[in-house]
Amino acid sequence: MKVVVAHNRYASGQPSGENVIVDAEIAQLGAAGVTVLPFLRSSDEIGTFSTAQKVLLPLSPIRNGDSQRALAALLKTEKPDLVHLHNPYPLISPAIVQTAHKHGVAVVHTVHNYRQVCAPGLYFRDGHICTECRGRAFPLPAVTHTCYRGSKAQSAVMAATLAYHRGTWKQVDHFIALTDRIAAHLADFGIPAERITVKPNGIPDSGAAPGPGEGFLYAGRLTPEKGLELVLDAWSRHPDGSLGPLRIVGDGPLRPRAERAAAERSDVTYLGPVDNAAVRAEIARAACVIAASTWHDVLPTIILEALSGGRPVLVTDRGGMPYLAGDAGWVVEPEPEALAAGLAEAHQGAAALAPVARARYESQFSPDVLTERLIGIYRDVAARRAA
Repeated sequence: MKVVVAHNRYASGQPSGENVIVDAEIAQLGAAGVTVLPFLRSSDEIGTFSTAQKVLLPLSPIRNGDSQRALAALLKTEKPDLVHLHNPYPLISPAIVQTAHKHGVAVVHTVHNYRQVCAPGLYFRDGHICTECRGRAFPLPAVTHTCYRGSKAQSAVMAATLAYHRGTWKQVDHFIALTDRIAAHLADFGIPAERITVKPNGIPDSGAAPGPGEGFLYAGRLTPEKGLELVLDAWSRHPDGSLGPLRIVGDGPLRPRAERAAAERSDVTYLGPVDNAAVRAEIARAACVIAASTWHDVLPTIILEALSGGRPVLVTDRGGMPYLAGDAGWVVEPEPEALAAGLAEAHQGAAALAPVARARYESQFSPDVLTERLIGIYRDVAARRAA
């Protein structure tokens, strides 16, 4: 089987679990005998654009002729069985669906966010969940609230893109929803249930960490929707040292808040941004990993990494996080008091749930299990398209 994997990589200055997942999936498919043809663009390319290219950049999400021509050439030469699309923005465009179909090639799309409807893809703005654009033919509230990169002009372009491509998305042959929350989002968008399969991402096995670990790890982008303020508020409700250490990994606009917390309390350490190997080492040091997003976070990679290392998780009841945690952790409302209570419970019970976390990874999220399921989806979709 021959598959084109298409993905617009997020900028290297913005650490992305989605980039990590796509890279891992390409490697896993190759190891399983699938011929993978990567069709990749990167937002880092924008910095090298000429003035003329930058002038045309706002139109790129609608079509991007360069990407469509390059894909057409690849399809003619390689004649793949299908195209597997991940993120199309801003340099690939949903028009890839139409280009593939012109060449008789089916399209599978893994949905990582809510951008069929929401300009930033988060259902989150100004510190709260927002679904004002759901059900609208033109998502005008995204422009009113400058939801895309804080710019009215860029928000208008993205809103126009979403309106223009509503029909394009409905031409996708099959959708892979990472969690039940994404499946519900697609159904609300009008996608029939028979064209949706719930299949989470998998990550390479890091191996179970030795020993029970100590304290907690928070690792993620230091942005409001990822819940750092919530974590620190909940943590402050416990005496210094009573829960063991809290180690914070990541970078972003809330970095000063993390640095201040580390200066104020002896049980908080801020480690800054680190590479994947260092994140896995920090997971092994901790007894429990926290994922406290206040938006409907789809599939935080840190949860999968925690389960792989045999570490239970403490998560908020948003997005796909309860689905990922299952019986291997604690689920709380994204409120300081609820999270503070969850911290106390996890502090007492983390060691007992460590083997449960590892077993959940092996049965639900290991590459062997998920790659076999993905190849099965490919075969079914390619056969239906051929018929």
